[in-house]
Amino acid sequence: QVQLVESGGGLVQTGDSLRLTCAASGQTFSSYGMGWFRQAPGKEQEFVAAISWSGGRTYYEGSAQGRFTISRVNANKRVYLQMNSLNPEDTAVYYCAATTYSCSDNGCPNKRYEYPFWGQGTQVTVSA
Repeated sequence: QVQLVESGGGLVQTGDSLRLTCAASGQTFSSYGMGWFRQAPGKEQEFVAAISWSGGRTYYEGSAQGRFTISRVNANKRVYLQMNSLNPEDTAVYYCAATTYSCSDNGCPNKRYEYPFWGQGTQVTVSA
């Protein structure tokens, strides 16, 4: 099993950047693929980005492509989401999640049911 704790959220202005951190505990962190999801008020949770266990493959949801970067440092048991050019539509609670599904040439896991382990979330608010 793996336990996940997100941090780094906050209140920023349009155009600003934020870096979210997901700290993992457990012996086998490097064997998990990792993902970020978000849930805006009144909306369903949606996939943002994912990264393979080695960090060699990444996959992004459409609006995140080109603005967000997911990365990981297995030695430190950390996953990061660098978010640039933020806009009010990015306002949401952001969740880190771990999966045993693998990435492929077609992409990485991007469905909630593929991720059995979740953090508690961190709030990101982008003001206009």
